[in-house]
Amino acid sequence: MRTKQRQNAKQNTHPAAQNQDSLPHSQIDRPDSAVSHSQTEQPDSAALHAPVSGGSDSASCESVQRSLGYTVRRNYDHLSLAPYLSALLLLTACVISLLAGKYPLSLEKILAGDAMQLQVLLTLRIPRTLMAVLGGFALGAAGFVFQTVFRNPLAAPDMIGVSSGASAGAAFAILFLPASAAAVTLSAFAGGLLAVGIALGLASAAGGYGGGRIPSAGSGSIVLAGIAVHSLAQTVLMVLKLTADPERQLASIEYWIMGSLNAITLGRIPFYCAVCAAGLTGLFLFHRQIILLSVDEAEARMLGVPVGRMRLLILLLATLVVASVISVTGVISFIGLLAPHIARLLTRDNRLHTLTLSGLLGGILLTAADILARTVAASELPVSIFTSLLGAPFLLYLIMSGNGGSRHVE
Repeated sequence: MRTKQRQNAKQNTHPAAQNQDSLPHSQIDRPDSAVSHSQTEQPDSAALHAPVSGGSDSASCESVQRSLGYTVRRNYDHLSLAPYLSALLLLTACVISLLAGKYPLSLEKILAGDAMQLQVLLTLRIPRTLMAVLGGFALGAAGFVFQTVFRNPLAAPDMIGVSSGASAGAAFAILFLPASAAAVTLSAFAGGLLAVGIALGLASAAGGYGGGRIPSAGSGSIVLAGIAVHSLAQTVLMVLKLTADPERQLASIEYWIMGSLNAITLGRIPFYCAVCAAGLTGLFLFHRQIILLSVDEAEARMLGVPVGRMRLLILLLATLVVASVISVTGVISFIGLLAPHIARLLTRDNRLHTLTLSGLLGGILLTAADILARTVAASELPVSIFTSLLGAPFLLYLIMSGNGGSRHVE
């Protein structure tokens, strides 16, 4: 009788225990041995929820390990190679930019000390290349910040009126201030900052918050205020155009609006490079807060972020960066939209290295566009023609594919 009871007890043992008995002793003692620590950081959801069977545990573990290892290696390749390849491509574009132009430069003549070659290189090509790299980096990084903070994959510096305000300021300087490049640059810089200040003030009043805080990016108040300020600045710009001299002043206004690096000299850029560098340094120092602002406001507050004040500070830093660039180069379109999207396509996330990659890609795009503007026609063309030729089809692709939002990783 006791023998039969023992046999029944063995038959009624839980199936998990039988499957556990069938596993090798090393897998029971060390359950994490099948998958290394680096692989468990990005688990495959299909593998985690897959049923475990006693007879094919070894093959199952090997399959999961291969799948996870491939995923980690692929993500690691994207993460490690993209910034270095982008930096190498940017360096190549810089070398081409230094040598390309209507007056051909030769490396042999420069090394031999040719006076004319050295003068063109030092007074024209180096400042222009430096401004293209720094300006493109700034526009790409600022575009990443705007898209992240607004949680909108189509956000750009134009959203809150930076470019239109700078255009109105430059037109005002061309018409009413002494004719000088410094006056136009300072007036454009002031116009961009004034436009953003008005937009943020309107958003704060519409949001009903006190203490200088602005409403949530998801509420749409900032976007609507930016559209209103953009329309107002465009109206002011049209009035200024009507009062301009058609033969001289109007042409200068139109050419400035189209954007160009033709007038860049060594004496024009130090102050604005310093302002741009200071703004970029602030954005990189606050990169963690920028990423946290892309989540829900309540979650960001739980993580210790003062959402209203931090959003205001980050938007002002990004505006300072954009205004410092376009006040020197004129309005350059689509760099702030294209570079962050391409960076997210390469990295598939929204972290610090994506911000850096957005800046590198922005520098590549603007430097390449400037090279084309100097070389494809007998006379120099505006840079925005070439950036728009790249940006407009890409924007149509995002709209028609419906994948614009899916690339924005929070």
